[in-house]
Amino acid sequence: MKRTTLSIITSLAILLSGMIVPEAAAQSRRDKEQTYVLEKPYEVKKLVPPTGKKIKNVILMIGDGMSLMHMYSAWTANRGKLWLDNSQYTGLSKTYCANRLITDSGAGGTALATGHKTNYHMVGVDPAGKPLESLATLANKKGLSSGIAVTCRLWDATPADFCCHNTDRDAEAEIVADYVNCGVDYVFGGGSKLFENRADGRDLFKELREKGYQTPRSWEELAKIQVFCVTDTVDTPLPAERGDLLARASMKAIDLLGQNPEGFFLMVEGSQLDDYGHFNDIDLLMQETHDFDRTIGRIFEWAAQDGETLVVVTADHETGGLTLVDGDLDEGRIVCKFSTGSHSGVMVPVYAFGPGAENFTGIFENTDIFWKIKKLLNL
Repeated sequence: MKRTTLSIITSLAILLSGMIVPEAAAQSRRDKEQTYVLEKPYEVKKLVPPTGKKIKNVILMIGDGMSLMHMYSAWTANRGKLWLDNSQYTGLSKTYCANRLITDSGAGGTALATGHKTNYHMVGVDPAGKPLESLATLANKKGLSSGIAVTCRLWDATPADFCCHNTDRDAEAEIVADYVNCGVDYVFGGGSKLFENRADGRDLFKELREKGYQTPRSWEELAKIQVFCVTDTVDTPLPAERGDLLARASMKAIDLLGQNPEGFFLMVEGSQLDDYGHFNDIDLLMQETHDFDRTIGRIFEWAAQDGETLVVVTADHETGGLTLVDGDLDEGRIVCKFSTGSHSGVMVPVYAFGPGAENFTGIFENTDIFWKIKKLLNL
Protein backbone atom coordinates (compact mmCIF):
# COMPACT_ATOMS: atom_id res chain seq x y z
CA MET A 1 0.00 0.00 0.00
CA LYS A 2 1.27 3.48 -0.85
CA ARG A 3 2.48 5.82 1.89
CA THR A 4 -0.20 8.39 1.00
CA THR A 5 -2.93 5.78 1.36
CA LEU A 6 -1.58 4.64 4.71
CA SER A 7 -1.82 8.17 6.06
CA ILE A 8 -5.57 7.90 5.60
CA ILE A 9 -5.72 4.66 7.59
CA THR A 10 -3.61 5.59 10.59
CA SER A 11 -5.10 4.25 13.82
CA LEU A 12 -5.03 5.49 17.37
CA ALA A 13 -7.33 3.85 19.95
CA ILE A 14 -7.31 5.42 23.36
CA LEU A 15 -8.96 3.69 26.29
CA LEU A 16 -9.36 4.30 30.01
CA SER A 17 -8.02 2.86 33.19
CA GLY A 18 -8.17 5.77 35.61
CA MET A 19 -6.66 3.64 38.38
CA ILE A 20 -4.48 5.52 40.84
CA VAL A 21 -2.77 3.61 43.65
CA PRO A 22 -1.16 5.83 46.31
CA GLU A 23 2.49 5.29 47.18
CA ALA A 24 1.40 4.44 50.72
CA ALA A 25 -0.51 1.40 49.47
CA ALA A 26 2.51 0.18 47.53
CA GLN A 27 4.77 0.81 50.53
CA SER A 28 2.53 -1.34 52.71
CA ARG A 29 3.10 -4.29 50.36
CA ARG A 30 6.82 -3.79 49.87
CA ASP A 31 9.19 -6.53 51.01
CA LYS A 32 6.25 -8.67 52.07
CA GLU A 33 5.52 -12.02 50.48
CA GLN A 34 2.66 -11.95 47.99
CA THR A 35 1.16 -15.15 46.59
CA TYR A 36 -0.41 -15.44 43.15
CA VAL A 37 -2.01 -18.44 41.47
CA LEU A 38 -3.07 -18.51 37.83
CA GLU A 39 -6.32 -20.46 38.14
CA LYS A 40 -6.76 -21.07 34.41
CA PRO A 41 -3.45 -21.57 32.59
CA TYR A 42 -3.50 -20.80 28.88
CA GLU A 43 -2.30 -23.05 26.09
CA VAL A 44 1.02 -22.40 24.38
CA LYS A 45 2.10 -23.94 21.08
CA LYS A 46 5.56 -24.87 19.91
CA LEU A 47 6.19 -22.88 16.74
CA VAL A 48 8.39 -23.75 13.78
CA PRO A 49 10.52 -20.67 13.08
CA PRO A 50 10.82 -19.42 9.50
CA THR A 51 13.93 -20.57 7.66
CA GLY A 52 14.36 -17.71 5.19
CA LYS A 53 16.84 -14.85 5.53
CA LYS A 54 14.89 -11.93 4.05
CA ILE A 55 13.71 -9.31 6.56
CA LYS A 56 10.84 -7.22 5.26
CA ASN A 57 9.21 -6.22 8.55
CA VAL A 58 10.37 -5.69 12.15
CA ILE A 59 8.13 -5.72 15.20
CA LEU A 60 9.73 -4.40 18.39
CA MET A 61 7.82 -5.41 21.52
CA ILE A 62 8.61 -3.62 24.79
CA GLY A 63 7.49 -4.87 28.18
CA ASP A 64 7.77 -1.67 30.21
CA GLY A 65 9.58 -2.53 33.44
CA MET A 66 9.93 -6.21 32.51
CA SER A 67 12.79 -8.34 33.82
CA LEU A 68 13.82 -11.98 33.70
CA MET A 69 12.13 -12.37 37.08
CA HIS A 70 8.83 -11.11 35.69
CA MET A 71 8.98 -13.62 32.87
CA TYR A 72 10.13 -16.52 35.04
CA SER A 73 7.37 -15.79 37.54
CA ALA A 74 4.83 -15.68 34.70
CA TRP A 75 6.29 -18.91 33.28
CA THR A 76 5.89 -20.62 36.66
CA ALA A 77 2.31 -19.39 37.10
CA ASN A 78 1.38 -20.74 33.65
CA ARG A 79 2.70 -24.21 34.61
CA GLY A 80 6.03 -23.84 32.83
CA LYS A 81 4.80 -22.45 29.50
CA LEU A 82 5.12 -19.09 27.77
CA TRP A 83 4.79 -18.11 24.13
CA LEU A 84 8.06 -16.30 24.66
CA ASP A 85 9.77 -19.69 24.96
CA ASN A 86 9.59 -19.90 21.16
CA SER A 87 12.30 -17.24 20.91
CA GLN A 88 15.29 -18.57 18.97
CA TYR A 89 17.93 -16.28 20.43
CA THR A 90 18.30 -14.27 23.64
CA GLY A 91 20.59 -11.54 24.95
CA LEU A 92 20.93 -9.01 27.76
CA SER A 93 20.64 -5.22 27.48
CA LYS A 94 22.30 -2.58 29.70
CA THR A 95 19.77 0.13 30.51
CA TYR A 96 21.64 3.04 32.18
CA CYS A 97 21.00 6.48 30.69
CA ALA A 98 23.28 9.43 29.91
CA ASN A 99 23.24 11.04 33.35
CA ARG A 100 22.01 8.31 35.73
CA LEU A 101 22.70 4.66 36.40
CA ILE A 102 19.01 3.93 36.99
CA THR A 103 17.01 5.03 33.96
CA ASP A 104 13.38 5.94 33.45
CA SER A 105 11.11 5.07 30.52
CA GLY A 106 11.81 8.39 28.81
CA ALA A 107 15.55 7.82 28.50
CA GLY A 108 15.25 4.03 28.26
CA GLY A 109 12.71 4.19 25.45
CA THR A 110 14.64 6.91 23.64
CA ALA A 111 17.67 4.60 23.52
CA LEU A 112 15.56 1.85 21.92
CA ALA A 113 13.76 4.23 19.55
CA THR A 114 16.69 6.38 18.40
CA GLY A 115 19.95 4.59 19.24
CA HIS A 116 21.16 7.37 21.55
CA LYS A 117 21.51 7.58 25.32
CA THR A 118 19.80 10.66 26.73
CA ASN A 119 19.15 12.25 30.09
CA TYR A 120 16.66 11.01 32.63
CA HIS A 121 13.08 12.18 31.89
CA MET A 122 13.77 13.25 28.28
CA VAL A 123 11.81 11.82 25.34
CA GLY A 124 13.01 11.62 21.74
CA VAL A 125 15.86 14.13 22.18
CA ASP A 126 19.58 13.99 22.93
CA PRO A 127 21.03 15.37 26.20
CA ALA A 128 21.23 18.84 24.63
CA GLY A 129 17.54 18.74 23.69
CA LYS A 130 18.07 18.16 19.96
CA PRO A 131 15.29 16.05 18.37
CA LEU A 132 16.31 12.54 17.32
CA GLU A 133 14.86 10.44 14.51
CA SER A 134 13.20 7.22 15.63
CA LEU A 135 12.89 3.88 13.87
CA ALA A 136 9.31 4.84 12.97
CA THR A 137 10.45 8.05 11.29
CA LEU A 138 13.31 6.35 9.46
CA ALA A 139 10.96 3.62 8.23
CA ASN A 140 8.61 6.22 6.77
CA LYS A 141 11.49 8.03 5.08
CA LYS A 142 12.54 4.77 3.43
CA GLY A 143 9.03 4.12 2.10
CA LEU A 144 8.07 1.56 4.75
CA SER A 145 5.02 1.94 6.94
CA SER A 146 5.18 2.45 10.70
CA GLY A 147 2.98 2.07 13.73
CA ILE A 148 2.74 1.83 17.51
CA ALA A 149 0.27 -0.01 19.74
CA VAL A 150 0.35 0.50 23.52
CA THR A 151 -1.88 0.07 26.56
CA CYS A 152 -0.96 3.42 28.15
CA ARG A 153 -1.80 7.07 27.50
CA LEU A 154 0.01 8.38 24.44
CA TRP A 155 1.82 11.12 26.34
CA ASP A 156 3.50 8.40 28.42
CA ALA A 157 7.20 8.00 27.81
CA THR A 158 7.55 4.95 25.57
CA PRO A 159 5.11 5.85 22.78
CA ALA A 160 6.33 9.46 22.96
CA ASP A 161 9.93 8.26 22.49
CA PHE A 162 9.00 6.96 19.03
CA CYS A 163 6.83 9.89 17.92
CA CYS A 164 7.56 13.03 19.93
CA HIS A 165 10.39 15.24 21.22
CA ASN A 166 10.67 16.98 24.59
CA THR A 167 13.23 17.57 27.30
CA ASP A 168 10.60 16.85 29.97
CA ARG A 169 8.32 13.81 29.81
CA ASP A 170 5.90 15.63 32.12
CA ALA A 171 5.16 18.28 29.47
CA GLU A 172 2.13 16.22 28.55
CA ALA A 173 0.09 18.64 26.44
CA GLU A 174 3.15 19.63 24.39
CA ILE A 175 4.11 15.99 23.84
CA VAL A 176 0.64 15.01 22.62
CA ALA A 177 0.65 17.89 20.11
CA ASP A 178 3.71 16.35 18.44
CA TYR A 179 1.58 13.44 17.21
CA VAL A 180 -0.05 15.70 14.64
CA ASN A 181 3.22 15.93 12.72
CA CYS A 182 4.85 12.60 13.59
CA GLY A 183 3.87 10.92 10.31
CA VAL A 184 3.32 7.47 11.87
CA ASP A 185 0.72 5.46 10.00
CA TYR A 186 -0.95 3.58 12.87
CA VAL A 187 -1.21 4.60 16.51
CA PHE A 188 -3.21 2.78 19.19
CA GLY A 189 -3.12 3.84 22.82
CA GLY A 190 -4.72 5.95 25.54
CA GLY A 191 -5.05 9.63 26.40
CA SER A 192 -7.93 11.26 24.53
CA LYS A 193 -8.36 13.99 27.17
CA LEU A 194 -5.30 15.85 25.88
CA PHE A 195 -6.35 15.65 22.24
CA GLU A 196 -9.42 17.86 22.75
CA ASN A 197 -10.72 20.46 25.24
CA ARG A 198 -7.14 21.67 25.58
CA ALA A 199 -5.99 24.81 27.39
CA ASP A 200 -4.55 26.14 24.11
CA GLY A 201 -7.91 25.66 22.34
CA ARG A 202 -6.52 23.22 19.75
CA ASP A 203 -8.55 20.17 18.65
CA LEU A 204 -5.89 17.65 17.72
CA PHE A 205 -8.46 15.23 16.31
CA LYS A 206 -9.53 17.90 13.85
CA GLU A 207 -5.92 18.62 12.93
CA LEU A 208 -5.25 14.91 12.40
CA ARG A 209 -8.29 14.59 10.12
CA GLU A 210 -7.05 17.58 8.13
CA LYS A 211 -3.85 15.62 7.53
CA GLY A 212 -5.81 12.68 6.15
CA TYR A 213 -6.18 10.51 9.23
CA GLN A 214 -9.42 8.89 10.23
CA THR A 215 -10.16 9.22 13.97
CA PRO A 216 -12.70 6.63 15.21
CA ARG A 217 -13.35 6.79 18.93
CA SER A 218 -13.91 3.14 19.86
CA TRP A 219 -12.46 -0.30 19.14
CA GLU A 220 -15.70 -1.21 17.37
CA GLU A 221 -15.25 1.63 14.89
CA LEU A 222 -11.59 0.84 14.44
CA ALA A 223 -12.21 -2.83 13.76
CA LYS A 224 -14.47 -1.98 10.84
CA ILE A 225 -12.29 0.55 9.06
CA GLN A 226 -8.70 1.44 8.34
CA VAL A 227 -7.71 4.31 10.62
CA PHE A 228 -6.23 7.19 14.11
CA CYS A 229 -8.93 6.06 16.88
CA VAL A 230 -9.35 7.52 20.37
CA THR A 231 -12.02 6.59 22.90
CA ASP A 232 -11.27 6.92 26.61
CA THR A 233 -9.36 9.54 28.48
CA VAL A 234 -6.20 8.02 29.94
CA ASP A 235 -4.83 4.43 29.96
CA THR A 236 -6.61 1.34 28.69
CA PRO A 237 -8.68 -0.61 31.26
CA LEU A 238 -7.28 -3.23 33.61
CA PRO A 239 -6.14 -6.48 31.94
CA ALA A 240 -9.19 -8.47 33.07
CA GLU A 241 -11.53 -5.75 31.75
CA ARG A 242 -9.99 -5.10 28.34
CA GLY A 243 -9.46 -8.75 27.34
CA ASP A 244 -7.14 -9.27 24.38
CA LEU A 245 -7.30 -5.62 23.28
CA LEU A 246 -3.53 -5.26 22.84
CA ALA A 247 -3.38 -8.39 20.70
CA ARG A 248 -6.31 -7.20 18.57
CA ALA A 249 -4.79 -3.75 18.16
CA SER A 250 -1.45 -5.29 17.18
CA MET A 251 -2.99 -7.61 14.63
CA LYS A 252 -5.01 -4.69 13.20
CA ALA A 253 -1.73 -2.83 12.79
CA ILE A 254 -0.17 -5.79 11.00
CA ASP A 255 -3.21 -6.08 8.74
CA LEU A 256 -3.00 -2.41 7.74
CA LEU A 257 0.74 -1.84 7.65
CA GLY A 258 1.31 -5.19 5.94
CA GLN A 259 -0.41 -3.85 2.83
CA ASN A 260 2.72 -1.85 2.06
CA PRO A 261 4.85 -4.00 -0.30
CA GLU A 262 7.98 -2.25 1.03
CA GLY A 263 7.37 -3.57 4.56
CA PHE A 264 6.81 -1.98 7.96
CA PHE A 265 8.16 -1.22 11.44
CA LEU A 266 5.80 -1.67 14.40
CA MET A 267 6.38 -1.02 18.11
CA VAL A 268 4.08 -2.81 20.57
CA GLU A 269 4.25 -2.07 24.30
CA GLY A 270 2.91 -3.95 27.29
CA SER A 271 2.75 -0.62 29.10
CA GLN A 272 1.16 -1.35 32.44
CA LEU A 273 3.74 -3.87 33.64
CA ASP A 274 5.57 -0.77 34.79
CA ASP A 275 2.57 0.61 36.68
CA TYR A 276 1.92 -2.58 38.60
CA GLY A 277 5.62 -2.91 39.40
CA HIS A 278 5.50 0.61 40.88
CA PHE A 279 2.36 -0.38 42.79
CA ASN A 280 4.06 -3.61 44.04
CA ASP A 281 0.90 -5.51 43.06
CA ILE A 282 1.82 -9.05 42.00
CA ASP A 283 -1.75 -9.96 40.99
CA LEU A 284 -2.15 -7.15 38.43
CA LEU A 285 1.49 -7.49 37.36
CA MET A 286 1.05 -11.14 36.44
CA GLN A 287 -2.24 -10.39 34.65
CA GLU A 288 -0.47 -7.76 32.54
CA THR A 289 2.58 -9.95 31.94
CA HIS A 290 0.46 -12.88 30.76
CA ASP A 291 -1.52 -10.52 28.52
CA PHE A 292 1.75 -9.34 27.00
CA ASP A 293 2.90 -12.94 26.51
CA ARG A 294 -0.36 -13.88 24.78
CA THR A 295 0.09 -10.87 22.50
CA ILE A 296 3.62 -12.11 21.78
CA GLY A 297 2.06 -15.46 20.90
CA ARG A 298 -0.35 -13.94 18.38
CA ILE A 299 2.50 -12.03 16.75
CA PHE A 300 4.92 -14.96 16.80
CA GLU A 301 2.30 -17.18 15.14
CA TRP A 302 1.76 -14.61 12.41
CA ALA A 303 5.50 -14.08 11.94
CA ALA A 304 6.11 -17.82 11.67
CA GLN A 305 3.65 -17.96 8.78
CA ASP A 306 4.84 -14.74 7.16
CA GLY A 307 8.47 -15.82 7.08
CA GLU A 308 9.90 -12.32 6.48
CA THR A 309 9.27 -10.67 9.85
CA LEU A 310 11.74 -10.29 12.70
CA VAL A 311 10.22 -9.91 16.18
CA VAL A 312 12.37 -8.50 18.99
CA VAL A 313 11.02 -8.50 22.57
CA THR A 314 12.74 -6.52 25.31
CA ALA A 315 12.25 -3.98 28.11
CA ASP A 316 13.35 -0.42 28.81
CA HIS A 317 14.24 -1.17 32.47
CA GLU A 318 13.08 -3.22 35.47
CA THR A 319 10.45 -1.95 37.89
CA GLY A 320 9.78 -3.04 41.46
CA GLY A 321 12.86 -5.10 42.24
CA LEU A 322 10.76 -8.26 41.89
CA THR A 323 12.08 -11.49 43.44
CA LEU A 324 10.52 -14.95 43.20
CA VAL A 325 11.08 -16.51 46.64
CA ASP A 326 8.87 -19.62 46.49
CA GLY A 327 6.17 -21.34 44.49
CA ASP A 328 4.94 -24.55 42.91
CA LEU A 329 5.18 -25.24 39.19
CA ASP A 330 2.42 -27.84 39.18
CA GLU A 331 0.00 -25.57 41.04
CA GLY A 332 0.94 -22.43 39.12
CA ARG A 333 1.65 -20.75 42.45
CA ILE A 334 4.28 -18.08 42.91
CA VAL A 335 5.42 -16.27 46.05
CA CYS A 336 7.14 -12.96 45.35
CA LYS A 337 8.59 -9.89 47.05
CA PHE A 338 9.24 -6.37 45.79
CA SER A 339 12.23 -4.40 47.04
CA THR A 340 11.36 -0.95 45.63
CA GLY A 341 8.49 1.12 44.32
CA SER A 342 10.72 2.49 41.60
CA HIS A 343 13.10 1.17 38.94
CA SER A 344 16.11 -1.03 39.56
CA GLY A 345 19.38 -1.20 37.64
CA VAL A 346 19.44 -4.81 36.47
CA MET A 347 20.07 -5.73 32.84
CA VAL A 348 16.92 -6.72 30.97
CA PRO A 349 16.33 -9.62 28.58
CA VAL A 350 16.21 -9.41 24.80
CA TYR A 351 14.40 -12.15 22.86
CA ALA A 352 14.33 -12.56 19.08
CA PHE A 353 12.26 -14.67 16.66
CA GLY A 354 12.44 -14.86 12.88
CA PRO A 355 15.05 -13.96 10.26
CA GLY A 356 17.93 -11.97 11.74
CA ALA A 357 17.24 -13.21 15.27
CA GLU A 358 20.84 -14.38 15.61
CA ASN A 359 21.95 -10.73 15.81
CA PHE A 360 20.46 -10.31 19.29
CA THR A 361 22.70 -12.53 21.41
CA GLY A 362 25.25 -11.61 24.05
CA ILE A 363 25.45 -8.56 26.31
CA PHE A 364 25.06 -5.14 24.70
CA GLU A 365 23.87 -1.57 25.17
CA ASN A 366 20.16 -0.82 24.83
CA THR A 367 21.09 1.57 22.02
CA ASP A 368 22.46 -1.37 20.02
CA ILE A 369 18.92 -2.66 19.49
CA PHE A 370 18.16 0.43 17.40
CA TRP A 371 21.32 0.09 15.31
CA LYS A 372 20.78 -3.63 14.70
CA ILE A 373 17.19 -3.05 13.52
CA LYS A 374 18.22 -0.05 11.41
CA LYS A 375 20.84 -2.16 9.64
CA LEU A 376 18.60 -5.18 9.15
CA LEU A 377 15.81 -3.03 7.62
CA ASN A 378 18.36 -1.04 5.61
CA LEU A 379 16.96 2.25 6.92
